[in-house]
Formats: sequence, structure tokens, C-alpha cells
Amino acid sequence: MNKEPINIGILSRNSALYSTRRLVEAIESRGHKAIVIDHLKCDLVIEQDRPDIYYKGESLSYLNAIIPRIGASVTFYGTAVVRQFEMMGIFTAVESQSLVRSRDKLRSLQILAKAGVGLPKTAFTNYSKEVDKLIESVGGAPLIIKLLEGTQGYGVVLAPTEKAAQSIIEAFHSMKARVIVQEFIQESKGADIRAFIVNNKVVGAMKRQGKEGEFRSNLHQGGSGTLTKLTKTEREAALKAAKAMRLPVAGVDLLQSARGPLILEVNSSPGLEGIEKATEKDVAGSVVRYVIDSVEEYKNRPNMRRKIKSNA
Repeated sequence: MNKEPINIGILSRNSALYSTRRLVEAIESRGHKAIVIDHLKCDLVIEQDRPDIYYKGESLSYLNAIIPRIGASVTFYGTAVVRQFEMMGIFTAVESQSLVRSRDKLRSLQILAKAGVGLPKTAFTNYSKEVDKLIESVGGAPLIIKLLEGTQGYGVVLAPTEKAAQSIIEAFHSMKARVIVQEFIQESKGADIRAFIVNNKVVGAMKRQGKEGEFRSNLHQGGSGTLTKLTKTEREAALKAAKAMRLPVAGVDLLQSARGPLILEVNSSPGLEGIEKATEKDVAGSVVRYVIDSVEEYKNRPNMRRKIKSNA
């Protein structure tokens, strides 16, 4: 643990958001300084051996660490900012490459499958006309159709019949919208589990239940979250998924199925409000403790010492 106060930047476009406020509170309660930074207003200076970032006319080279809270709609520039901080030798709770991987649904599923993580049967095509074969490959209807760019439950459709599935897929294809087709896990009954992971530990877990008549369990879609205890198998699956995605801070969403836990997604900027209210745990504090404990170790790496010296 650091004895001297350190400066931690929170990359967030809105300082009033619950997650941002809680991180600020957790940092300041531990005697350190929190700086909320709108990453879209950062200017990147790319120069050999002297990379820098300016925010409101001030260099951010004094920061010791950052906690990225990058929205899906601004992944490109947000990732560029995180990458610039990495070039400056500043520790980041989520690395730029891990952020990029997590935002690509197809790539994420490929990484998880290679790691041996349980997944719902999933298919992807480049606007193939063999839609019936696509539907058959995931076990037929009912099935789930997801936009590759969708977030928080938006762009996710349940097709109850093969005819409906074919119509929906063809409609998306006609608009040149890329989708994945996924089997529907009937036994999950509109619920999933969010496991919040910090530094290879599950610090909280909640069961999210979709509102009546809704198959999506996302809290943004009106779902509710309640405290749950993971089974050993569920815990191992969640940790394995986060490790495969190289995310020390992650929200892992999984379904309970007849064949064991199935990973839906690994979120690189998981919200804190739902998990903290459901578990009544200081999840923000766990994230901040991980960052604080990592700063000295990060600085002491030989390659980091060289980078920090060049920015002094």
C-alpha cells in the first residue's frame, strides 16, 4: 500500500454517474486524489520518447494511475487515450487491448471458446443467404439474435419460431447490420448472473431477473438484481473468462443451464450501482485498492522506470 498520496484519473464523461462518484469517494476516503477526466476532451501529443496528454490545457503526466470508464459508443477514441497513458508509463486498471477485445462480441466469443469456457451455441455469417442452415446450427427456434454493436440489452431479439428468426435475420442483413445467432437457454427463465471480478477474485455476484414477459435480464431493460452466491463451477467459469480476456476488473455475465454455466459476455466497464445495491458491498473500494496496490509494482518494472524517467 502506498504511504504517499497518489493521483488517480477516472476516465468518465459524466462525473455525476453513480460509478464515477463511488470511485471518487473510494479514492478520497483512502487519502488519495481523484481526478475525473472526460476522455473525449483529451488532446494526445505523440512524440518520440515524450508522449503526453493534455486536458483543459494541463499535462496529465502527473497521474499515477487511471481507471477507464469508456462507453461503447466512444471505444475508438477512448482506447486511443488509454493507449497513450500506457505509452506514458501510467498504470491502467484496464489495458487498451483488453478493452478493444471486450467490445468486439465475435472476437470475445472466439477467445472464450479457445480458452475452453462454456458458451451458448453461437453462429455468425457474412450476410449468407443460407439462413435456414444458420438457424439449424444453433439448435433451431426459439433463438436469440444480437447486433454485434449492441450494448446493455439493446439490439437483442428473441425469435420464437424459425419463420420469425428467418425474417429478422434477413431484415438485419438487408440493412447491412452484422448479427450473431445464439441458442436460447430455456431453463435460465429470463435470468442471468453478473459476477464482478477484481484481481482474479469474485468480489460480488448478483442474479438479474428480467421483468415479467421480458427475456432480457439487463438492469437497463427494467430487470432487478438480487444477491446470489456462486457455485464453485460458476465461480471458476467467471474467473476463467475474465482471465482469458485479460481483464483484472470485469463484469462476467453467465447463464445457468442444464449443462453448466454458460458465459454470455465479459464487460470491461461494468457498472457499480446494481452490484453494490444488490450485494451491499464496497465494490468500488475493491477496484480502488487493486489500483493503489498495483501502482508501486507497476512503477518498479524496469521498462516502466525507463518510460517514467523520460516523461519527468
